[in-house]
Amino acid sequence: IEVQYLHDHAGFTTAVDLNRNPTIDFSATIGTPGIAFGAETSYSTSVGKFTKYNAGVCLKLPSSIASVILADKGDSMKVSYLRDLERLNGGAVVGEISRKFSTNENTLTVGCSYVVDPRTTVKVKLNNHGNLGTLLQHELTHKSFLTISGAFETKALENSPKFGFSLLLKP
Repeated sequence: IEVQYLHDHAGFTTAVDLNRNPTIDFSATIGTPGIAFGAETSYSTSVGKFTKYNAGVCLKLPSSIASVILADKGDSMKVSYLRDLERLNGGAVVGEISRKFSTNENTLTVGCSYVVDPRTTVKVKLNNHGNLGTLLQHELTHKSFLTISGAFETKALENSPKFGFSLLLKP
């Protein structure tokens, strides 16, 4: 069962499984077009504990967006920044720094998107671990997309690259 309340500047959702030991999910967002705060949590009645809790804040400016997310029960943090670039035909550049506190692992990811034409977009991302990912998405008809993606590890060239193909058809 799910109950939602949506308003111009706030939204709340509660969901409960219909089984013997239900999980109760709750999420809330409040904000304006320029700044928003959100949180989500899950409570498992079978173990009597919170199994998930995350929180975040997002700041939106005319041509950029910045966000900070505390996730994994407070064990990880992500800080992201996206900048729209008119030079990329409506594309963007993005950077993200993530930190996992329990392992002291940091990941820096940079990427960009380029709008080839109104129906075709190319995206590329690379992180400091050497993982490179690419995506080509083309809109075949209204809301129907062909997507081709690839990924490989630049620091382990002996590994085979990965490729993906997706076809989304909507009537």
